[in-house]
Amino acid sequence: MINIFATAKARRTRGYRNPEMPHVTTTVEPEVSAYEAASQRFHLAADRLGLSDDLRALLLTSYREVQVSIPLRQSDGRIHTYSGYRVQHNTDRGPFKGGIRFHPGVDIEEFRALAATMTWKTALAGVPFGGAKGGVDCDPAQLTRPELEQLTRVLTQRIDKVLGPTRDIPAPDINTDSQVMAWMMDEYGKAHGYTPTIVTGKPIALEGSLGRDAATGRGLVYVFREAARAIGLASEGATVAIQGFGKVGSWLARLLEADGAKVIAVADLSGAIRCEPGLDAKKLSDHVGEGASLVSFSGEGVEAVSGEEFLTTRCDVFVPAALGGMINAGNAAQLNCRMLLEGANGPTTPEADAILEERGITVIPDLLANSGGVVASYFEWAQNQQHFRWEEKEVNERLERIMQRAYGEVSARAEGAKSPATLRVAAHEIAIERVVEAARLRHTL
Repeated sequence: MINIFATAKARRTRGYRNPEMPHVTTTVEPEVSAYEAASQRFHLAADRLGLSDDLRALLLTSYREVQVSIPLRQSDGRIHTYSGYRVQHNTDRGPFKGGIRFHPGVDIEEFRALAATMTWKTALAGVPFGGAKGGVDCDPAQLTRPELEQLTRVLTQRIDKVLGPTRDIPAPDINTDSQVMAWMMDEYGKAHGYTPTIVTGKPIALEGSLGRDAATGRGLVYVFREAARAIGLASEGATVAIQGFGKVGSWLARLLEADGAKVIAVADLSGAIRCEPGLDAKKLSDHVGEGASLVSFSGEGVEAVSGEEFLTTRCDVFVPAALGGMINAGNAAQLNCRMLLEGANGPTTPEADAILEERGITVIPDLLANSGGVVASYFEWAQNQQHFRWEEKEVNERLERIMQRAYGEVSARAEGAKSPATLRVAAHEIAIERVVEAARLRHTL
């Protein structure tokens, strides 16, 4: 059975005996790391833009990288020491912006890639931020709530000096949520006073923004509508498979269903399920939200399937909304879809990109597709500056306009008469141009 959530690190090894599974030797061909993949994509766009080597080196180098130790006494009585990170990539277009991720597989190289991706993503969306990313190499599932709070507060204390409402504004990411942001805001406030602008993705009761919770999924829907029209796919009745059923995947499923699409297959760490007539997205979201496993969901026509059966599901749209590197050289040829809509950051490796392009599958890249979250974070930050709240309808309308505009700009660049490109390359070109322009206007080049 294929493990569709194998980590990128595991896939990069060859002939390595995993200490957690000593009877298994990994023999998968190595693929590039997240940072190498991000660099390859940058250089591909930079080649087309004719950027000089010295400018490329400058744009790829992080402004600042912070690594701290986080000692935490846990319920077993032992002191566990975790590593905390904050990578700040570029600030030419505004303060650093990016998520806080709690995951045992993170390291400084992954955060370098994710921070750079945020720089290009904010530039493409046209919001006034640069890119950052950070977090802790922990497994939140193994921590009690008090332990998770303590870990969050210690991280905030130790990176406090590089944060600020006009310097670096964190947000939720994998395994973090509005409660984690509330703890960060409170801890930062102990030293600096009440500062709601220090984080986004906060609870509504602490000046969070209406619509922020669903924004990444909603942004995916807005982009999907535009992309579907471009390839002659009707969103009404379109079939969708979603890999990953956290906040992004679950909101996307509900919103697509409301749009008339059918979510026919879903997978997460517990396994995969499929239902050809279409899953009830609301019931499935409630089921998982109550703590039950996805594979225990039942209903008419619902069946548990293997990882390989899930990947080969015949559908119109496949959405990788889990971790990076999930679509790779080992499985890209198995996908049976017309469109790949990237809900996660870096879910598709460069090797997989080449396979999908050769097969004629339209890829809507992460820089464009999943930028709804950071756009809504910008809205929250702007509202916090005034201590004023917009209605959810206004948030969603503003988000839709920005996502439509971004898709139109990327599509026009990709179809340019001089040298057509993929949507991914076009998105990078536009983003890099905007950062370079800002740097030159500020005389930092």
